[in-house]
Amino acid sequence: MDRKEGSSELGEFLRTRRARLQPEDVGLVSYGNRRRVPGLRREELAQLAGVSVAYYTRLEQGQSGNASDDVLDAIARALRLGEDEVAHLRNLARPRRAKRRKAAPVEYARPGARQLIAAMPEVPAVVLDVRFDVLAWNPLGHALVAGHLDPAAPDDPARRPNLQRLLFLDPRTRELYPQWEDEARRAVSSLRLFSGSSPDDERLAELVGELSMKSGEFAALWSRHPVHNCTFGRKWFRHPEVGELELDFEMTLLPESGHRLLMYSAEPDSPSKAALGLLASTARRSPTRPPADTPAQTPHRS
Repeated sequence: MDRKEGSSELGEFLRTRRARLQPEDVGLVSYGNRRRVPGLRREELAQLAGVSVAYYTRLEQGQSGNASDDVLDAIARALRLGEDEVAHLRNLARPRRAKRRKAAPVEYARPGARQLIAAMPEVPAVVLDVRFDVLAWNPLGHALVAGHLDPAAPDDPARRPNLQRLLFLDPRTRELYPQWEDEARRAVSSLRLFSGSSPDDERLAELVGELSMKSGEFAALWSRHPVHNCTFGRKWFRHPEVGELELDFEMTLLPESGHRLLMYSAEPDSPSKAALGLLASTARRSPTRPPADTPAQTPHRS
């Protein structure tokens, strides 16, 4: 990300966070003419953060790239940012120097990760890179999130499914989530966070550009600048084979590779547990197999 890109992203982020706060929310009395736009004015935020209006304006315009931690922390407190939002603010406020982007190496799930998910036949498991490309899945993971796709697709970089692309552009995936709007907000929040921490990732930028062009819903959500690292929670599915499912998910970082392992589970003795067992028995009849020609990979961070 160059400084021009960074300033644009930073300005958008700060404006969206100012817009969600009213003076009365932060103990200020609102004076003057009727507000043309919702939220705090720049001078009000500067007052809360203890910085000059001119300095804050330069920061929002990307003209002050050397903001100290104390200043950023004060602005974060004034805006009532969460932990993930604070990390995102720091990334945007200190953009890297522009550099020539290089094509990222082709990534594969490590053999150990493949072995791990294969050893969990009753747990839907998917290995993802930072862009949400599917690098591997076990039979139940495939059956749950994309049973209509070729189970061998993750092994071919040219055909790899991307969970974000499927969510916004694939009608059958959209039907899988009865609470699609919640799922979409969660997806964009995670992608926003990763894009801020991986500004030089060309393929990630291309994914965001593609989704912004092809999905008005994605573009609208992206413009609101949601930021959250969604590593656990609950999701609802309307699966074409086994019906309604209410599943908890956990996403954990795999050391060294930078990949993430997404796993689902159901509460014991619940209807969802029974439905998941039924889906597992179906999935076992058409297992996915790791590719024989996957090259050895040197671990690297995404």
